[in-house]
Amino acid sequence: MARKVRIEYPGAVYHVMSRGDRREEIFRSDRDRFRFLDTLAEVCDRTGFRVHSYVLMTNHYHLLLETPEGNLVEGMRWLQGTYTIRFNLCNNLVGHLFQGRYKAIPVNADECGYFRTLSDYIHLNPARARLLGGEHSSLSSYPWSSYRSFVSGKPLPGWLVRKRVFGAHGLESDGALARRRYRGYMEQLAHALSSGVSREDLDEEWREIRRGWYLGDENFRDRLEGLADKAVRGRRRSSYDRPGLAYHDARMAEEWLKKVLIVLPIDLQELRALRPSDPLKQAVVWFLRTRSTVSAAWLCADLRTGHASNVSRAVSAFRAPVDRKRKQLKKKILQVCKD
Repeated sequence: MARKVRIEYPGAVYHVMSRGDRREEIFRSDRDRFRFLDTLAEVCDRTGFRVHSYVLMTNHYHLLLETPEGNLVEGMRWLQGTYTIRFNLCNNLVGHLFQGRYKAIPVNADECGYFRTLSDYIHLNPARARLLGGEHSSLSSYPWSSYRSFVSGKPLPGWLVRKRVFGAHGLESDGALARRRYRGYMEQLAHALSSGVSREDLDEEWREIRRGWYLGDENFRDRLEGLADKAVRGRRRSSYDRPGLAYHDARMAEEWLKKVLIVLPIDLQELRALRPSDPLKQAVVWFLRTRSTVSAAWLCADLRTGHASNVSRAVSAFRAPVDRKRKQLKKKILQVCKD
C-alpha cells in the first residue's frame, strides 16, 4: 500500500491520530491508558516532543504534537512500536495493534486560529461521542484528555504544555483566572455538543481537520508543497500517496504550461478549444505528460482533451514525430527547457 509523505522540519506542529487495527480497542483498561501516557512521556523525553493537547478514546487517540527537532517519524515509530509491545505483553496478545500508519496533518501553528480550532476539536472528542455521562456533566469528568489537567491548578507533567493553547484563546497566562475563562468557554461548547444543539460553525471548522492534508492558509500550503517535493526527490513516487503530493504535481504542471503558452504563443482558452488531434494541442499534452507527473485524467480535465486515450495518442505522436509540422513544434516547445 502507498505510504503518506511525512513532512518534517524543526518546530513543526501536527495533528496526529491513530486508530486500532480493524477499529478494535487500543485501550482495554485504565492500565492501558496509563501505560500509553507513560510511553508518551518517555518518547517526549527521548525526542523533545511537546504535547499541546491529547485525548485517548477507546479505539483511537489524538495528539496536538510539536517536534522542535523535526523528528516526527523517528519518535512516532518508537511511540507506537513500544506501546504495541507493552499492550500485547500485558494483554497476552500478538500482532498489529494500530491500523496502518498514523495520520499526521501539519498545522500552521503561527496562526493561532488553527491552533485553537484543533485543540478544541481534540478536547471536545468525549462530548461529541456522548461520553460525559449526561447533559449536565462537565467536560472535566472525562479523565483521559489533557483538558482536566489544563483547568486544574496542579502542575503539568514536563511533556504537556498549555500556554500555547491558552494563548490561542487570547489568554495571556495560564494562571487561575485564565483557567477559569478557558473552562467556561470549553464547557459551553461541550454542553452544546452533548445536548445535541447544532453547531454549524464548528462543523465547518472541523470538516477541514477531518478531510484536509494540512491545516493552514495558502502560504503554508505552498511551503509544505516545497517540502513534499524534497521528501520524495530521488525516491519512487509510486511509494507515496498524499493529497499534498497531488497538489505539488499539478502546481509543477501549471508552471510548465505557462512557459509553453508563451513560447507557442497561444492562450489557454484557445488551446482548450482546439481538437484533441490538433498538432499544437498534442504538443502541449505530450510536453506536460513527459515533463511533469500529473495524471492523464488531470490533462483531460485541464486541457479538454476528451478521452484519456487522446493523451496516449499525443505522447505517441510526439515521441518520434514523422511529419514536419510536429517536428517543428517539438523543437520549438523544447526551448522551454533551455530558458
